[in-house]
Amino acid sequence: MGDQGKAKRGIPAKADFNAWYPAIVEIADLVDKRYPIKGMDVWRPYGWKAMKYIDALTHAEMERTGHDEVNFPLLIPEDLLEKENQLVARLQAAREAGIDVSELRFDEEVEGFSKEVYWVKHAGDSELDVPMFLRPTSETAMYTLFPLWIRSHSDLPLKTYQIVNTFRYETKQTRTFIRVREIHFFEAHTAHKDEADASAQIQEDLEIVDNIMSDLCLPVIISKRPVWDTFPGAWYTIAIDVIMPNGRTLQVASCHHYRDQWAEAFGMTYEDVDGKHKNCHQTTYGMSERLLGAVVGTHGDDNGLIFPPKSAPIHVVVIPVAAHKSEAVMETVISIADELRSSGLRVHIDDRDKRAGKKFFDWEIKGVPLRLEIGPRDVENGTAFAARRTGGKQPIKIEDIVAEVSNELKAIESELESRTSSIMDEMVAPLESLDTEIEDGMIYEIAFDGSDADAEVLEKTTGLTILGECMTPFNDEKTCIVTGKMTTKRNHLARMY
Repeated sequence: MGDQGKAKRGIPAKADFNAWYPAIVEIADLVDKRYPIKGMDVWRPYGWKAMKYIDALTHAEMERTGHDEVNFPLLIPEDLLEKENQLVARLQAAREAGIDVSELRFDEEVEGFSKEVYWVKHAGDSELDVPMFLRPTSETAMYTLFPLWIRSHSDLPLKTYQIVNTFRYETKQTRTFIRVREIHFFEAHTAHKDEADASAQIQEDLEIVDNIMSDLCLPVIISKRPVWDTFPGAWYTIAIDVIMPNGRTLQVASCHHYRDQWAEAFGMTYEDVDGKHKNCHQTTYGMSERLLGAVVGTHGDDNGLIFPPKSAPIHVVVIPVAAHKSEAVMETVISIADELRSSGLRVHIDDRDKRAGKKFFDWEIKGVPLRLEIGPRDVENGTAFAARRTGGKQPIKIEDIVAEVSNELKAIESELESRTSSIMDEMVAPLESLDTEIEDGMIYEIAFDGSDADAEVLEKTTGLTILGECMTPFNDEKTCIVTGKMTTKRNHLARMY
């Protein structure tokens, strides 16, 4: 990613991403990492606003697609964890044996997964009769009640979602927004009459993904995860990955198609039009604060953050210059701010008693898309001086301020889209032979149609991980890098977070 430069204003050069990222999230006032529990950062007001505006994009998509918001309790009783563990263990055992789960006898079950959960075993001085745990996700909690909500085909599809905190004891190195122990989590859970309807929901989820990632100016790789990397409770998993500046991929979203596996375990049935009882088919779709981590890591530069307009806590910061020389400066600043706010834009007036240059630096670090500077001469000329965070400065007309600012924000959005697409193109390269030297910080695109054993060879040879079969295949057949067979199946190899 280029030569490492010198730190500016305490910010390491972004070329040293492993130093830049943890520094900028604090320097830009997104979080405070001094809370005395590892992996549980404190959201500062500016960071929380950014997350809430990303959440707002999600809420809008959920509303558009007919999902209803719910809010389930944080605590889940121990017996439900065991129920989930037994189900997931059976599904995993069936998968490893290459048989349908219905063929696996209950007495052949293996021990359930050991969940890395936080336990609650006391209330005051009293030991709880039934230990509870903090939700790592909400399948077991939700699916306990779904059978009470679903009786007939007229109750389907059931489309719900919630944005809540989940808790997982991550033993790996924690990293703000990327790998944490208290997760700001979005999860959509749906139930359908059959496999086809559930599959249609997955397609709708991918449309939602496309809209949100476009709003955040994030190009992504969408892949059907290989069997060994599929959630054991799922029929298949589709993952959405962003390429970070250090060449690692960051999974920012995932969709799971469960078929009727969870419904069978939780007694989730409905009466069809013929009066027959059938199992529901289910899906889940999840995202987290990793979206903000991707925005920070992908768009920022040596000078600080760069927020895409739709996720920016502040769209426009208005800075009076030499206001002491003319009362008209502040009058104009306030008038412009009011007019922009009335149009729906998020505006801040920086009238602090500090040098203009200091103010410019502060807002540059925080990644505000557009800065407007207004001094006595600007007032006389009927203009405001507009500075884009992506680069470029020019005067704009005050009389057309809403239209002018809107055009500037659109230009910033287009610039970010262009930049990230170009970076992705530079970091993704074709790999046609295993004899090719693997470069650090690169993602490799391959033709692959081999077995699990072939995949294992591929990963050991390259030291990279297969993301899975890309949802957009090659237009023309290519030679599988391992088997030599012709295929249109597109895969990617990468180092993952």
